[in-house]
Amino acid sequence: MASSSHKPRRRRRDGTDSPERGTLAAPVQKADPIARAAKPAFPLISFFWPARGNVSQWVIIPILLMIVGLFRWTTGFWGYSGYQTPPMHGDFEAQRHWMEVTTQLPITQWYFHDLQWWGLDYPPLTAYHSWLVGRIGSIINPSWFALYSSRKLDDPVLKVFMRASVLVSEYVIYVPAVIFFSLQYARLQHVTIWESTIALAAILMQPATILVDHGHFQYNTVMLGFVVAFLTCITNRAFGLSCVFFVAALGFKQMALYYAPAVFAYLLGSCVFPRIQPVRFLVIAATTAISFAVLFLPLIVAPLLEAQHNKTFPADLVASPLLQSLKVDETAFYYPILLQLTQVVHRVFPFHRGLFEDKVANFWCALHTFHKLHNYPRELLQRASLGLTGLSILPPTITAFLYPNRTLAPLALATCAWGFFLFSFQVHEKSVLVPLMPMTLLLSGGLQPQTRSWITWANILGSWTIYPLLKRDGCRIPYFVLTLLWAWLMGVPSMTLFPAYGRAEPLSERLTRFLHLCFYAFMIFWHVVEATLEPPKGKPDLWIVVNVLVGAAGFAICYLWCLWRLWIGLSSSKKGVSSGGLMQDGKVKRK
Repeated sequence: MASSSHKPRRRRRDGTDSPERGTLAAPVQKADPIARAAKPAFPLISFFWPARGNVSQWVIIPILLMIVGLFRWTTGFWGYSGYQTPPMHGDFEAQRHWMEVTTQLPITQWYFHDLQWWGLDYPPLTAYHSWLVGRIGSIINPSWFALYSSRKLDDPVLKVFMRASVLVSEYVIYVPAVIFFSLQYARLQHVTIWESTIALAAILMQPATILVDHGHFQYNTVMLGFVVAFLTCITNRAFGLSCVFFVAALGFKQMALYYAPAVFAYLLGSCVFPRIQPVRFLVIAATTAISFAVLFLPLIVAPLLEAQHNKTFPADLVASPLLQSLKVDETAFYYPILLQLTQVVHRVFPFHRGLFEDKVANFWCALHTFHKLHNYPRELLQRASLGLTGLSILPPTITAFLYPNRTLAPLALATCAWGFFLFSFQVHEKSVLVPLMPMTLLLSGGLQPQTRSWITWANILGSWTIYPLLKRDGCRIPYFVLTLLWAWLMGVPSMTLFPAYGRAEPLSERLTRFLHLCFYAFMIFWHVVEATLEPPKGKPDLWIVVNVLVGAAGFAICYLWCLWRLWIGLSSSKKGVSSGGLMQDGKVKRK
């Protein structure tokens, strides 16, 4: 039998995929007579250390997904929003009720039905998702989503099904998107595969996302997954497909609008710089328009079909204020379509509500502590919110337009989202997930100590600000376990308490370490006080207000850090051009 002529490829020995050459190995003291090799730089690496250099990432990733899935599932064992808390029973009941509405009523009534009891107020893709999950659940137990009679249901089996629907939705949309983005972005930034796999573990263990979706109960990772898919597409220059994913994100949750100015600026800038590309512009415009048309198509076709079959709308379907202001003829054939579309807009954008929701760590809630904003007209507050939000998002938006660089896209989205979170209208405490996601994705570009320090601090701060919400939901133990685990895995104790060994520490790093240490110490002190002391009489929310004030200050620093990193990245690109190279998306091409 003839021997095969195939020769296996030799492993590269230049060290490009070796942890000892990157930011994953800590320097060893010369006085150590035993350990002559490099050591893991922080605890998360220790779990991957035995697999360095000789185990395929496609062996590691499935094991990683099982582990992070276990953390998500066990978080679901604890309480959820609204469990046995009348009268409205929280977000769990809201999500369940939308499945009830979408499976039991025609589509023309989805956005009109009993708006006082968790009326549907998310974009159409959430409604379609609720319909799909509700259909599957009705096969298991039809009583879970029976009209009216299923309200306030606390069935333990229903809880298992709903928790499973969040996990499956996340593993279908968010997890694959993060995996592909991590690999693509690491390749773009010349990061080793091994380091990108460790960054992937850090991203998937992000505590706030797990606590909100699998503890409090929501489907935020579906929207976030579509945004990550958008970033993956622009990393691969697939601009048309990127538009499909971002429209899907907007169609699932309106919070994706936090990214919209930066996304619009980036896509437009990519059509203009470094040269005008009309074909790319037409592809982007056409794909976006078609995607929106497909998204709203069922809401457009359904009323036309009902009109064709002489079906009349229920008498309690009241036109939205927007449609009433248009004074459209109710006998016109297009009136049912306008009735549906304007009602969706009215429900998705609740300008009739207040400036902020509950107590959230942003500028307006912090200001309200010292100067009561409810004394001002709502219209004035809306304009002030619009003005400050516009000013805060202007720098990243202009940067994304003038310099549409793939390596800077996550930073542009993070900075823009922080501006929205701090200054925009109707912000929820859970909205902190929106700026945290692209900021955390920066780990895929390298686990340098400074980057890791800031991103870890921002995530711990974000989890801390939603602690009052998690406490009400009965999720205190998952909060402490996941947050402290994240802090330990990312090396917070060593990063914060001890300077880097073997080199002089610059002033900026010393200041960063001092700043983070102060915040960590205050968060620990706050938890001790909140757990042991009752607030003064007449001020029952004092500890929550302190949480808001400190959190808002920290998030303002996060905004400034992202903006600073964006400009630093931009200046590095310019230096690449001026030093005799041609800069293109973070790579220098020599002339």
